Amino acid sequence: MASDLPGPRIEVPPGACDTHMHVYYAGHPSAPTAAFPPPLGPPEAYREVQKRLGLERVVVVQPSAYGFDNEPTLRAMRDLAPGSRGVAVVGPTTPEAELERLTAAGIRGARFFMLPGGALPWEDLGITAARVHEVGWHVVFQMDGRFLHERAGLLKSFPGDIVIDHNGKFLEPVGLDHPGMKALFDLLDTGRVWLKVSAPYETSKTGHPTFEDVSVMARAFVRHAPERILWASNWPHPNQPKDGRTDEAMLLDILADWAPDAAVRKRILVDNPAGLYGY
Repeated sequence: MASDLPGPRIEVPPGACDTHMHVYYAGHPSAPTAAFPPPLGPPEAYREVQKRLGLERVVVVQPSAYGFDNEPTLRAMRDLAPGSRGVAVVGPTTPEAELERLTAAGIRGARFFMLPGGALPWEDLGITAARVHEVGWHVVFQMDGRFLHERAGLLKSFPGDIVIDHNGKFLEPVGLDHPGMKALFDLLDTGRVWLKVSAPYETSKTGHPTFEDVSVMARAFVRHAPERILWASNWPHPNQPKDGRTDEAMLLDILADWAPDAAVRKRILVDNPAGLYGY
């Protein structure tokens, strides 16, 4: 059980938030667009992780495996805790009444997953971003960061806030002078783009335990815009390495390397998500 494992070594401040995790229910059907069968990730297992890490707040992100079927995410928000926040998948034809229902349930963002398994095509992003902005949501965006400079103009055209996942999700880690990295720094400089420092195991080539190639990037992001950095576990790690060494306490402890100052870590874990998600 998760509770039998050690907790993080760093001090976790009250109000700390996991801004990106998923819940998968046994037997719930996948969407036709799903790239792989969903793993099992029930809310009771996550509650053990949450308790072990000392996290008080959570944002449930709609898994790509469920496409436009947001009911598992809404159920997970209810199962985890009253007042949980969520990120849904909606599109240009989602009825206004449905957007209002999702907002009342605690949804605060629309997921644009632009990798295999995503439900929305590129041509639908602009109008969807405008629609969700009207109900007070932000956009949660994920693509291969190596090509972010080719899409930066599109992102800048979105109204409202944008959250970029997993250190920019550079499927091959790059240097700080790479065009995709420069585009990401430029987006952060707009003042309405946020970045999750999370899931280094998904893209690192140097690997466990320090993920140094991704850590170089994460440190630079924290230095550049600590006021718009978020942390996330990405539980239950649907794209974890085959050796299965992913541990949430380890992922939280890495934040001490990326953000050595305790005040900055509090900002990342508590203050930034509280402001963005309305906690």
